[in-house]
Amino acid sequence: MRYTTLLVTEAGVVLFARHLARLAPEGADVVAAFRSFAQTAAPGTYALRADGGRLDVQPRPGSRLRDGLPTRVCVSPVAHLRGLLPKPPSPCPYDAVREVGTATLLTTAEGAELLEACVAAIVGWDGHHLVLPPLDRPRVDSVSEQAIRASLPFVEAPLRVDGSLAVSLVNAVKGVCVIAPPARALFPDRAAAMIRQQFAAETARA
Repeated sequence: MRYTTLLVTEAGVVLFARHLARLAPEGADVVAAFRSFAQTAAPGTYALRADGGRLDVQPRPGSRLRDGLPTRVCVSPVAHLRGLLPKPPSPCPYDAVREVGTATLLTTAEGAELLEACVAAIVGWDGHHLVLPPLDRPRVDSVSEQAIRASLPFVEAPLRVDGSLAVSLVNAVKGVCVIAPPARALFPDRAAAMIRQQFAAETARA
């Protein structure tokens, strides 16, 4: 089974090719169904589940993320694992750390490093480059992070919980969500603009 959530705009599916790649292991029928969906889908947010050669498409409300969302920190429910994980549908371990109106920042088991948020990847800014957690850290294999790694200047480094590095959240529906955790610099507009431009460049219907 493969699962993804995505945004359709007038221009098409945001991160089209990356969502297609996420679903493609379920087979040629799923690929064909996704391509058909992308050609005709009205603007909005959708959850897609591929299983047994079938693709189920369900409309969803928009992202729960908004700029300036309050944050809290807790240990990731997958902190005991290693590396990137397939995106899970609900019900899943992430449900226990999601709280309406708050972005939960998830950490390693000892609480030292930020890994991701409850519904998004996390990205830092060091003044010159975007900063992404090392690939061996446990978190969802985010299509947003894939886009950054493929096309934008970045470095890999642990995002320390006690650090002052600016951080932001990114996912395929909201795009960039600028947050301001205590004692951290504000994620700059130029860094957010780079990510938004890349997402727009990867928006398509075919």
